[in-house]
Amino acid sequence: MAAPIAGVLVAILVLAIPLAKGYFYLERMQQLTLLDAGKVASKASGAWGDAFSKVDRIVMDARAQIHVLEARHNRFIQGFQASPNGVVMLDDDLHIEWCNASAENFFGISFRKDNLQNISFLVRNPDFVNYLTLRRFEHPIVIQRMGFAHELTIAIQVFPFGEDQLLLLAQDVTDLQKTEAMRRDFVANVSHEIRTPLTVLIGFLETMQSIDLAPDQRNRYIGLMMTQSYRMKSLVEDLLTLANLEANTSFAPMQEFDVVAEMAALKIDAEALSAGRHRIVFEVTTQTGLYGDRRELHSAFSNLISNAIRYTPEGGQITVSWGLSPSRHGLFSVTDTGPGIEAVHLPRLTERFYR
Repeated sequence: MAAPIAGVLVAILVLAIPLAKGYFYLERMQQLTLLDAGKVASKASGAWGDAFSKVDRIVMDARAQIHVLEARHNRFIQGFQASPNGVVMLDDDLHIEWCNASAENFFGISFRKDNLQNISFLVRNPDFVNYLTLRRFEHPIVIQRMGFAHELTIAIQVFPFGEDQLLLLAQDVTDLQKTEAMRRDFVANVSHEIRTPLTVLIGFLETMQSIDLAPDQRNRYIGLMMTQSYRMKSLVEDLLTLANLEANTSFAPMQEFDVVAEMAALKIDAEALSAGRHRIVFEVTTQTGLYGDRRELHSAFSNLISNAIRYTPEGGQITVSWGLSPSRHGLFSVTDTGPGIEAVHLPRLTERFYR
């Protein structure tokens, strides 16, 4: 009986070896996503080697596709991070899933610390919380006094997307709001400025229609009406210039601009505008010209000179100079003995509509 039993044991052992080997390779097959299938294939032979080689190619292709997808995902993230607009991804319960640096600045949040937190618990602005609670996302809202320093005005709108997800977009409209406010003030001021000469003109015309005036008095009234008419014409031209500048988005034509010849013409205009009330000095220390829009350059130079004459008391001096700065750049300057501009206004001189 011992011999047959021994033979059965040997047979079982012989059969167990390939089974164990197959089990070993199956275990290795399950770990291919973590191991190098090529190394496993080099140690296997026969059908198992072929199988491992095929799986190795599949795994390599899958890894390559994963790398491509990861690269695309990183580019998208970098693009969102580079955006000046705030981007926040929320789930349906308003938990933060992702946000960019601009959103962190706008809302005073940190993605690393506040991930998966409810944004309405972190941003306690009542208008913002009410907007999210009511879920009326058809139109944006504008919230003032946002950001770390509470000096920003932010336009916010939420867009549903995907499966129960929300995309919150925030845009800094602080400068736009300031410009709009200055535009309203500018239009109101100009309307007032135009109304004044119109009132004067109508008053003089009614007087001349109803009363017989002496020739010298009539001439005086006509002179005053001409002054008011020119004033109103100047205001209208300013408005038209502003409208043209806003509507024209193309580049201005570039031309050679002879500043030296222009200085002579500007001096004649300045002396006529001053009418002998000021001492006007023109200084030219270089023959160098400019290259740009002749009309706009003339307007810029003329405006600087007329402002100096307008705000310099009688008997004062206006000095207009053209030369080169130490860095060899063209320098056109207008200096006067008037009261000047208060320091608080200097940083805002180039703002639109600011006066």
